Amino acid sequence: MKRLTFLVALVALLWQVESHAAAAKPNIVYILCDDLGYGDVACLNPEGKIKTPHMDQLAKEGMTFTDAHSGSAVCTPTRYGVITGRYAWRSKLKSSVLGGISPRLIEQGRETVASFLKKQGYATACIGKWHLGMDWVIKPSKDVSELSIEKQDQVWNVEYDKPIKNGPNSVGFDYYFGISASLDMVPYTYIENDHVTVNPTEDKEFAMFYGVEGKNTRKGPTAPGFDAMNVLPDLTKKAVAYINQQGAPAKKGTPFFLYLPLASPHTPILPTKEWQGKSGLNSYGDFVMQTDWAIGAVMKALENNGLTENTVIIFTSDNGCSPSANYPELLAKGHNPSHIFRGTKADIFEGGHHVPFIVRWPAKVKAGSFYDHTVCLTDFFATAADILGKKLPDAAGEDSVSLLPVLLGKTKKPVREATVHHSINGAFAIRQGEWKLELCPDSGGWSAPRPGRNDTTGLPPIQLYNLTSDIGEKNNVQADHPEVVAKLTKLLEKYVAEGRSTPGKPQANNGDVEIHKKAVAVPAAKKKKQ
Repeated sequence: MKRLTFLVALVALLWQVESHAAAAKPNIVYILCDDLGYGDVACLNPEGKIKTPHMDQLAKEGMTFTDAHSGSAVCTPTRYGVITGRYAWRSKLKSSVLGGISPRLIEQGRETVASFLKKQGYATACIGKWHLGMDWVIKPSKDVSELSIEKQDQVWNVEYDKPIKNGPNSVGFDYYFGISASLDMVPYTYIENDHVTVNPTEDKEFAMFYGVEGKNTRKGPTAPGFDAMNVLPDLTKKAVAYINQQGAPAKKGTPFFLYLPLASPHTPILPTKEWQGKSGLNSYGDFVMQTDWAIGAVMKALENNGLTENTVIIFTSDNGCSPSANYPELLAKGHNPSHIFRGTKADIFEGGHHVPFIVRWPAKVKAGSFYDHTVCLTDFFATAADILGKKLPDAAGEDSVSLLPVLLGKTKKPVREATVHHSINGAFAIRQGEWKLELCPDSGGWSAPRPGRNDTTGLPPIQLYNLTSDIGEKNNVQADHPEVVAKLTKLLEKYVAEGRSTPGKPQANNGDVEIHKKAVAVPAAKKKKQ
């Protein structure tokens, strides 16, 4: 009898330990908006004119990071950083973005946050815009662009009805549904795991901005019945369905990781009928509001499944707002997607990479809290590992810093030594505390002074700004603080040479030697001139 009682007690104890371990593993939902500006989120921009009740609710119930940055000022490199915890300029991609039929960018054998979480017992899914390349079957004697958007004469060089290799499933995702790249890039069809759901046999294009004629997306392979306007609601339905599917297993101890990279409010800016005119601004404002609705639907699905308390929701954007939003029209109506920051998507200026970042985790994170020091989207990998009490391998997450101490309220101090920024043309900047050093004379992107379009002859080859006193980056003080320029340049050199920006074993350069030459060439030239 005593033995039976002991066994019963032992089983009960083991069950409690197992249940506690299961509860310690939160579900994770990472929502990555596409081209959403910091100033587009109502709770972040008191002067803004767009209503975002669900984004605001996340902030009210979670922690708002006021100085968060995407790894790059454009799509593909930021996504690489989110998934790998590594700056994308360490990869083959040194500037610009991939196309819809570009091959896989993530290196073979590289650990990703998805593969890592899968090893820890998570069900993993990616639903949305991938934009990290996948290996399509190329027609004989044909080719596609590897590290850039495909040319018009290449869009039919793929056998779209053949299985795809090295897509999201190959880097740790159990399930994938979405589009291969931005919604203004071919092919216009959905992909489920390793195949298109409908073969894109038609040749079509879509309006780039609802209500504006004459501007269209790239023309190319389109699935019969595919409508770009339906993508946001379709992805939302898929995400909700996935949460409903995983609800019961999550309660029984199998947590899930849902990576939800939405394709909005990136071009084509096409809000559905019920959202058209809602913002009172233009179609971009309407599309932001519809994106907020999609986030609300995901939050509601978690609530309906009883998963809110122990689910980490991370809400952010891959870069700043695009000029395609029609800044002049929005500004005339009192709304600035870039808030108080200079520049837009693609730029080395703050408007290119200073993004909204909110984390809600009711079980652990204090509601309505704030963190005002610099963080980067590459920090997700180390944070996820730290939540599970795991250490990252040396060759993984080399530029990822855990935000868990911040989320748990254990520190309000800076957790990053410094952060490297990168623009669409490959220009570098490095930020440490109040100082930001930009290794170019221009925007590095699409704002004035625009590389190749505006004359920069009379401008210093580098820029240094004190963001505490000059968040608008108006007063270049590089000539007044050579010691800061030297210090930050040396730190960037160190990050490049060691293959990482976090403590740990130095990693192979993987082509970083060329990065090193470009990163320090301008300051070196300046020094020689002096």
